[in-house]
Amino acid sequence: MLKITRIRQYENLHIFLWLVKDTCWIMDWKPAGLFMILPTIFVAMHITWIRRMVRSDLFHNLAVCFWISGNSIWMLGEFYYNDDTRSIAVLFFAAGLLNVLYYYLIEVPQQWRKEQKP
Repeated sequence: MLKITRIRQYENLHIFLWLVKDTCWIMDWKPAGLFMILPTIFVAMHITWIRRMVRSDLFHNLAVCFWISGNSIWMLGEFYYNDDTRSIAVLFFAAGLLNVLYYYLIEVPQQWRKEQKP
C-alpha cells in the first residue's frame, strides 16, 4: 500500500489529469479531451482501489469515480452527440451523490454508535 505522502501526491496527479481533461473540454480540443478520459478515470479507480480499506476514502473516491465518468460522458455528448448524453451523465452524478449520502446517513451514524458503546 502506498504511504500517505505518496497517495497524496498520486491524488494531486489525479487532480492535474482532471484539470487537463476539463481544459481540453472547454477549449474544444476533442482528440485531447477524448484521450484524457482514460488516464483520469484509471487513476481515480486506482486510488479508490488502494484506499478501499478506509471506509470514508472508499465512499468518497467511488463518488469521484462516478463524477468523472458522468463528467466524461457529458463532455463526449457535447463533442460528438449534440449534447444528447446529459441525461446519462446525470445518472452517474446521482450515483456519486447517493454514494456519499449513504456514507453520511448510514456509515457515519453506525461508527458514532460503536464509539459510544462502553
